[in-house]
Amino acid sequence: MQQQAAAVRSSSGAAPGRSRRSVSVVARAVQFRPCIDIHKGKVKQIVGSTLQDLQSGGEQALKTNFESEHPSSWFAELYQEDGLTGGHVIMLGADEASQAAALGALRAYPGGLQMGGGVSTENAVEYLEAGASHVIVTSFVFRDGRLEEERLADLVKLVGKRRLVLDLSCRKKEDGQYYVVTDRWQKFSTLALSEATLAYLAESCDEFLVHGVDVEGMQLGIDDELVSLLGKWSPIPVTYAGGARTLEDLERVRKAGSGRVDITVGSALDIFGGQLPYADVVAWHRQQQEAAGEPGAQQPSGGGGGGQQRGQQLDDGSVLYRF
Repeated sequence: MQQQAAAVRSSSGAAPGRSRRSVSVVARAVQFRPCIDIHKGKVKQIVGSTLQDLQSGGEQALKTNFESEHPSSWFAELYQEDGLTGGHVIMLGADEASQAAALGALRAYPGGLQMGGGVSTENAVEYLEAGASHVIVTSFVFRDGRLEEERLADLVKLVGKRRLVLDLSCRKKEDGQYYVVTDRWQKFSTLALSEATLAYLAESCDEFLVHGVDVEGMQLGIDDELVSLLGKWSPIPVTYAGGARTLEDLERVRKAGSGRVDITVGSALDIFGGQLPYADVVAWHRQQQEAAGEPGAQQPSGGGGGGQQRGQQLDDGSVLYRF
């Protein structure tokens, strides 16, 4: 597997006053990361760009592609049966029904799913104790459009970086850069994705989750440019979500991301009312594991797995590349 060299540089927007360093990069096969999106206690697929503040009348603007008759635990058990790990449960709202559904999914597949949506220092431990392998955070560490490093540090101290995923879902602005968006993807932050930004944030988390918000839930095809940048820049596992609709799109992610970007598929899957057979995506996932010499990704994600590796192998199974 080709690994992209990434020099970690100081940057006024990412790592002020920090010097060049070594980065641990994990060599691993591309994975399909499943999802369970929950809104008002139901598993749904929603067009990401239509999410609004529900307290300000946003419910009228919400566009739902699919609502399942199955409980969240049904999907969790399906993913467990198929040996899929590192998927995410996302609460689109903090109502009691959604919280109960999220906890139900985590308990149905202990250690196999990540938990996101309203995660903070007040509830992160509860989700981990309920069975989440990681907690996913975005809005909690951003306030008034800026990264709150103290809040991020508090989360790392509470749960440890190996249990933390940073959601850097983003939209492209007129200047051509991708900026992290928060508050149900409606508010632009001042943080633009860059090599230095990802290198700096990687010191505080185990993985990144990045939704291409402009194409999320629309089945319009992937954002090739964003996937390519993630493949070049991210020194840790990163999962892309947004626009995938065919097996060809999964291959596009594999190629554009230089074999270093995982993929989530939502609305396009037949289990969510789409046309793409879930079984075909699972078969594609297994082909990637076999091609890399991995037995099938049976262990929950914790920074990577086995496979063909180059570089200095460490005791925890990761590979150290020095740039």
